[in-house]
Amino acid sequence: MDDKKLTEIVPTPRQFRFQQLEFYAFIHFTVNTFTDKEWGDGTESPDIFDPVMFDAKQWVSAVKSAGMRGLILTCKHHDGFCLWDCKLTDHTVMHSPFGRDLVLEVSKACKEEGIAFGVYLSPWDRNSSLYGRGKEYDDFFIGQLSELLTAYGEIFSVWFDGACGEGPNGKKQYYDWERYYALIRRLQPNACISVCGPDIRWCGNEAGHTRKAEWSVVPISTRDSEKIAEKSQQEDNTEFRRRIDVRDEDLGSRTALANADELIWYPAEVNTSIRPGWFWHESENDKLRTLKELVDIYIRAVGGNATFLLNIPPARNGLIHDNDVHRLAELGEYIKKAFSENLVPQAKLACNSKTKDDDMENLVKDSYDSSFEVSSGKADILIEFPKEEKLGYIIIKENILKSQRVENFAIDIFENGEFSEIYRGTTIGYKRIVPLNGVETDRIQIRITDSRLNPVLSFIGIYRYKQIGG
Repeated sequence: MDDKKLTEIVPTPRQFRFQQLEFYAFIHFTVNTFTDKEWGDGTESPDIFDPVMFDAKQWVSAVKSAGMRGLILTCKHHDGFCLWDCKLTDHTVMHSPFGRDLVLEVSKACKEEGIAFGVYLSPWDRNSSLYGRGKEYDDFFIGQLSELLTAYGEIFSVWFDGACGEGPNGKKQYYDWERYYALIRRLQPNACISVCGPDIRWCGNEAGHTRKAEWSVVPISTRDSEKIAEKSQQEDNTEFRRRIDVRDEDLGSRTALANADELIWYPAEVNTSIRPGWFWHESENDKLRTLKELVDIYIRAVGGNATFLLNIPPARNGLIHDNDVHRLAELGEYIKKAFSENLVPQAKLACNSKTKDDDMENLVKDSYDSSFEVSSGKADILIEFPKEEKLGYIIIKENILKSQRVENFAIDIFENGEFSEIYRGTTIGYKRIVPLNGVETDRIQIRITDSRLNPVLSFIGIYRYKQIGG
């Protein structure tokens, strides 16, 4: 496939808006929180659900402190228990001691704080007697989905996983995905449908693993891989949660695309939990990911042409545990500090390749309305500071409205009278963050060595070094 055809693949407006969120939260909360399980079996009584101190504003405050811009709530997990006033079943919060529409309260708290709100609705329902009865269950599921998409304001994400096991009647259900998608498009046209959906792709594991080269332009067959029932998750399994399929490491290189019938824009999402499990367990209160671990995943995910979905599970009292709150605030403070001092606006910029508009000032604007486009497939961009600086990170962004083009690049620093290479990378895409680890120099050079057609960059930022925890 030639480069022109490759670069014709671009994001939809909804995908473009979604990728700009970068970092957002998953909230897993249901009867499992009260049974100390990861997966419920659908027989749990609503009587056990009683988060006596629940405070949606506390959730949103914790999420916002980490620098997250969205929140996806597990409105119904595989146990079938609904966190909203669902009119189609009695297995809901309204028939619990809690007795309130939790989805409504969380969606309102998000709106008040400018946090995008999304919903997770499990197609697998281990409580419903309709599960496994074909269209009867699909009608039931469509009804639940309709309630969530019409009563809680703007939805930025509808998150589906492909878990597909037996219902209480011992039968399995084959999901009518296209019918679900059509409803979402009609009721929430701006919402992205994630994982088992056409808009946002699962990265392939739940361990925080990221690819060396993450392409958003991939074969159309990739879109259906998570919907195949035989490959779905059918039991709570730690090995599945941590699975990394090496066969899927290369999804978008020229070799991977060579025999593709059709290509699509299908960006990746990295999802993992702040704890070992997805739901809260008292035994895990001291097992949170460290700040360094979270920073590392953030840099590799958000800074590796993917979005980052981090799960935070509230405790039985309805509040996010103090340990999690503290860790989220630490993470947000580090991200804020690490990218607070961009040195590029005060630097001199030059490029060895003739540009189409000869305007390098566009590289500091971080705007998709004015990019920096060179006229060939290679370019050396020189950034020279007024004095020697200790450097923490470099951010490079392509204008993805012009597709994803850069295939290989390198970073050089000037020391001892010459340039020496300190980093070699592959893709850039929406955003590439490269740790510079405190290197000291007054000149840095970015060399784009291979690209599909000419590179189109929207931003370069180089940030003064900050110590984690310092």
